[in-house]
Amino acid sequence: MKFPKDFLWGGATAANQYEGGWNEGGKGPNTSDAMTNGAHTEPRKVTWRNPETGETGYVDQVFGSPLNIPEGARPEVIDGYYYPSHKATDFYHHFKEDIALMGEMGFKTFRMSINWARIFPNGDDEAPNEEGLKFYDEVFDECKKYGIEPLVTLSHYETPLGLTYKYGGWLDRKLIGFFETYARTVFKRYLGKVKYYLTFNEINMMEWNPYMAGGMLDYSLQAKAQGAHNQFVASAKAVKIAHEEFNGEIKVGQMLAYQPMYAYTCDPADQLQALLASHATLFYGDVQTGGYYPDYRLKFYEENGIKLNDTPEDYELLKNYSADFLSFSCYGSSTTTTHKDVIGGDGNLSFMGVKNPYLSTNAWGWATDPQCLRIALNQLYDRYRKPLWIVENGIGWADIKEEDGSVHDDYRIDYLRSNIASMRDAINLDGVPLMGYTMWGCIDLVSAGTGEMKKRYGFVYVDMDDLGNGTLQRSRKDSFYYYKKVIASDGEDLD
Repeated sequence: MKFPKDFLWGGATAANQYEGGWNEGGKGPNTSDAMTNGAHTEPRKVTWRNPETGETGYVDQVFGSPLNIPEGARPEVIDGYYYPSHKATDFYHHFKEDIALMGEMGFKTFRMSINWARIFPNGDDEAPNEEGLKFYDEVFDECKKYGIEPLVTLSHYETPLGLTYKYGGWLDRKLIGFFETYARTVFKRYLGKVKYYLTFNEINMMEWNPYMAGGMLDYSLQAKAQGAHNQFVASAKAVKIAHEEFNGEIKVGQMLAYQPMYAYTCDPADQLQALLASHATLFYGDVQTGGYYPDYRLKFYEENGIKLNDTPEDYELLKNYSADFLSFSCYGSSTTTTHKDVIGGDGNLSFMGVKNPYLSTNAWGWATDPQCLRIALNQLYDRYRKPLWIVENGIGWADIKEEDGSVHDDYRIDYLRSNIASMRDAINLDGVPLMGYTMWGCIDLVSAGTGEMKKRYGFVYVDMDDLGNGTLQRSRKDSFYYYKKVIASDGEDLD
């Protein structure tokens, strides 16, 4: 019951939640920069301005609901609001300290995102921002110092706002070319420093949140289908560039938000609903990793009058340049039912289903499922037969820092223990080829769903509150030492 010796243990972050320095070093604004803080009882907001009238305001940003920005207005940073991404937890000024902490834990890999607007401030610039390129050079050099392999996401809820203003975000096919230029620039610049890339974080979030996933304000079925298609083609072009221009030295993977979908009862109607709910996620894997549009989705498009702005070349690209590997986030499972008398779920991961009575939950309604990773790994490998990589898995909690600086997060250690055991079973008992594991928010960062600092994920505590107040001092939690032990034993010592 061992992990492979070359298994890539590590942690994961995203620039919009962790990096900060939002207007430093020549960086332009992105979609996350216009999103305020929230709470688990209050949604985040997108602030807007009408450039003609000067009128300003905000709209609630809720997964699965339209954004409803007034006609003629656009997302913009407005005085009087707190925007968590602007400072985040300030990796921009603390990257050496933070990477040293990762090295101390024994990380083999670090998943991070490049902020697209730090390289191309408007998204469609003719030349990249050299100061932004140099920043990531320094980050990757620091990783190399500790023997840490970067895993880089090119677009993690960070579409440059310039692309939203001029083109409507990923609704426009022009973004395929802009992304192609961005990917080629980054691949060339960091050749020899970065081997593994992901194109779009949780690409299936286009289904529920086109603004975060693609800088889009149009939430219609037609717009979401077109935005997803354009991202699929852009991703395939990135794979083509990596394979043909860089001699296979770069591997490009898909990143999917995935949850095993359970039927609440053995009622066949519940079983069918679970299958159909899974299709909403698996469609994105079928295209980006499988290389084809599945019939169930084509029928859905036909029934809803959706017609893609596409070309025959698009489908050749998708077929011939599918993702090299499939990475995914999996925090737990979802449960769905057709029975209207069942009490619904709460928390930002249960908008697709109802509460599972066999699982315990935290304050945000997130359930810990000790078998979800093994189930997810088997489902995805059986379907795609490509190497897998778990790049997000974790639990948010309102950690308490003691007077002596310690943080006793036994709940996170318990979560880790059960999830690592689950993926270890998938490797040893089921033969699933798993490349690595990067626990989400390895150093405390701002929550994407709620904009809070209170909901913490990391092995390292960052002294900052929900409004950005604090020293930003880093402190090791108990889980820091636990994960260090797990890595040192290659996952054998989980006690």
